Amino acid sequence: MQNHYDVLIIGAGLSGIGMGCHLVRESPQLTYAIIERRQAMGGTWDLFRYPGIRSDADMFSFGYGFRRWDKLKTLADGASIRQYIADTAAEHGVDHNIHYGLASTEANWSSTERLWTLKTLDEKTGEVQVFTSRFVVSCVGYYNYDNGYLPTFPGSERFQGQMIHPQHWPENLDYRNKRIVIIGSGATAVTLVPALAPEAAHVTMLQRSPSYIITVPGSDALSAVLRHVLPMRWVSAFARKRNIWLARAIYKAARRWPNKVRDWLLANVKKQVGDDIDMRHFTPSYMPWDERLCAVPDGDLFKVLRSGKADVVTEHIQTFTETGIRLKSGQELEADIIITATGLQLQALGGMELKVDGQRQNLAERMTYKGALAEDIPNMASVFGYTNAPWTLKADLVSHYLCRLYNYMGEHHFEVCTPKAPEGEKEAGSVMSTLDSGYVKRSANLLPRQGRHLPWRVLNHYEQDRVMYKQPIADGVLEFSPISRQATAPRSNSRATEIS
Repeated sequence: MQNHYDVLIIGAGLSGIGMGCHLVRESPQLTYAIIERRQAMGGTWDLFRYPGIRSDADMFSFGYGFRRWDKLKTLADGASIRQYIADTAAEHGVDHNIHYGLASTEANWSSTERLWTLKTLDEKTGEVQVFTSRFVVSCVGYYNYDNGYLPTFPGSERFQGQMIHPQHWPENLDYRNKRIVIIGSGATAVTLVPALAPEAAHVTMLQRSPSYIITVPGSDALSAVLRHVLPMRWVSAFARKRNIWLARAIYKAARRWPNKVRDWLLANVKKQVGDDIDMRHFTPSYMPWDERLCAVPDGDLFKVLRSGKADVVTEHIQTFTETGIRLKSGQELEADIIITATGLQLQALGGMELKVDGQRQNLAERMTYKGALAEDIPNMASVFGYTNAPWTLKADLVSHYLCRLYNYMGEHHFEVCTPKAPEGEKEAGSVMSTLDSGYVKRSANLLPRQGRHLPWRVLNHYEQDRVMYKQPIADGVLEFSPISRQATAPRSNSRATEIS
């Protein structure tokens, strides 16, 4: 059949390209295609183009386990990450299997045909293209690519300057010698401040409440030394294991000894801002890792604050004015440009409609099996990374598990796999309920539900997940149906390899 594949991957970002590479490496008997709405691969790293955009986790652990990051830069810029993704896709031949410019609008499972039918829309021409597959894997992340989150600001229509959301950064924006106010305190805001400050007249980061900020080395000095005496693959492998251990140690310490970790984080900030900057701007009301930490390379944010080119204001907005923002304290912040770094809007499946035999399905009413398969939805999976560790660590684990599952089904002549949960397993919270971030609380009703026990409970625990994903495929929870058409059966594959 034309446009028919064993596996359809939706999304050509970090997760989708990684899933394609895992299939090439571990399940080469399966045909696959990647459906991408944009005109280029890269996902998040192709969408966001604001100055200074970079990873929020170190690249040794953020990179793929099967193709390790081999540069010395710790937090890579967006262009470097896009290139890394493109190089990985080309090395595995995945770049030849991507259909660009197609928005996935509907996926419908037929119990009779035992196939998914995926409807896509070419948004330039309006043409509808249809694909069919045995398996669908969503790799589109969890936020809305069309619009970021923008609160209603009183009087915003009065502002005569330029207002920008980082998700829609204007190409070639001239901000030289301009007064800039950045609304927000998250990773985007702390990235923009040092990126804009050198050329702007002045930059103010306006926040309602602070975030925890941790300084990381801009370059890996130890790896720079080791690469002179050891093979690069050894150096990269060591750096990856070390950084994963370190990040996990900080997270686990924050959950076990929150006050001690809080004191440590704030003490490190105090050392860098000095006595002239009020620490209330960097002292959150919550405990570390109730929300994600913001990482800054070599303390770049604190350097521009000390220089006087930028400052931080912690206050509530009363109203926008023609020339800037008036705060509830009465202070006026004059601005030529206001940047609303106010976060993301969550969205399930990239807005695609999900159906089984023509009946609409709502993933927010279902749990996930091992954080990968959808409860009661046949042959449907999602690659969803960590919220408390580098995203790709879990994306790799899930992709590898899915290849094991597909190979198992081929070896045992199974055609359909459906996770079945016991009664009373579902909880009220979502799979991201461990985070108290605003974007999670705003859209928790859009996310899959949390389960009480494994394999229905999403732990966000790398060490335990590594064990869980290596357990036998047949566990009494997955319900398998035998092949009804021998021609569609995948052949067994003995090349599956473990990832690290």
